[in-house]
Amino acid sequence: MKVTIDGQEIEVEAGTTILQAARMIGGEVVPPAMCYYSKLKGTGGKCRCCLVDVSKGSEADPRPMPKLMASCVTGCQDGMEVASKSSDRVRDARNAVTEFLLINHPLDCPVCDQAGECDLQNLSFEHGKLQQRFIEEKRTFEPEDIGDKIQLHMNRCIVCQRCVEVADQLTDGRVHGVLNRGDHSQISTCVSAAIDNEFSGNMIDVCPVGALTDKTFRFKSRVWFNKPFDAHRDCPTCCGKTTLWMFGNEIQRVTARKDVYHEVEEFICNTCRFDKKEVADWVIEGPRKFEKDSVINQNKYFGKTDTVVINTEKGILQGREIDRVKISMSDIDYNEKIDGNPVNSKQNG
Repeated sequence: MKVTIDGQEIEVEAGTTILQAARMIGGEVVPPAMCYYSKLKGTGGKCRCCLVDVSKGSEADPRPMPKLMASCVTGCQDGMEVASKSSDRVRDARNAVTEFLLINHPLDCPVCDQAGECDLQNLSFEHGKLQQRFIEEKRTFEPEDIGDKIQLHMNRCIVCQRCVEVADQLTDGRVHGVLNRGDHSQISTCVSAAIDNEFSGNMIDVCPVGALTDKTFRFKSRVWFNKPFDAHRDCPTCCGKTTLWMFGNEIQRVTARKDVYHEVEEFICNTCRFDKKEVADWVIEGPRKFEKDSVINQNKYFGKTDTVVINTEKGILQGREIDRVKISMSDIDYNEKIDGNPVNSKQNG
């Protein structure tokens, strides 16, 4: 079946969602997604960030859909026409959703370990507003240790429920979930039970904000000060394929490898993530590649760079030749005499 998104046509198989079709096209037509995760079943339809305007339902029924649709849970139909970034209606809706997500979210970016790789930062950069209309008090929670190496900051949580799906689908027994309802909803452990399983660290990787953080990396460094390297090891529990975040020869943290949509390629175990922090534990494959506009890539040049040559008029950058001689003390001959007196004489000082 053929689907058109922002004027770009693509042929997809039956059962493909609009979001998946947009990702096949790539570029700016791809809607943002804060709750959908392609590696996890049953995700999507919660954050409403990926809303699109279906201007033509299908060839069989060309009527437009009256409401904006969540692209992550709406299936494609033959002849469907969709407006994503090209629609003012969609843009206004995403601005409103972003404003809603930021109602309770604190301005923790200066101290948050997720800064620099936060999906909410990227979303608010494009769709956020400078003014805030919310005048009520934000809801607040105390940080909660939900394991010996994971800390939960509910103040930053947007209740996308990715971490709940990870626990449901990767572990034998889930001990945390969404408690309460409505604006009182929060992620927490059931009856204060600690999360203790071999794949619990993957909750950190799937969290789109800084609500779940690695306690072994907290406040150590900003991600843009680290150099990421792909590495692997023979692990009996998981694939062993990871990204090492290094500062000099020190491994500051270990994460799973992520794709261009910040989704984990393969989940890793806690042993690889938390316990293997020595360079000798890993086979380093090479530098990790990121999108060119990522802050992680700033000031990192792994390849050979060309010398920058600035063509300008002579003297613009270095000044006049006579001025450079005058201010250079090493070029002054102190044995030279002026009117019979040495140049360095106090009388001529």
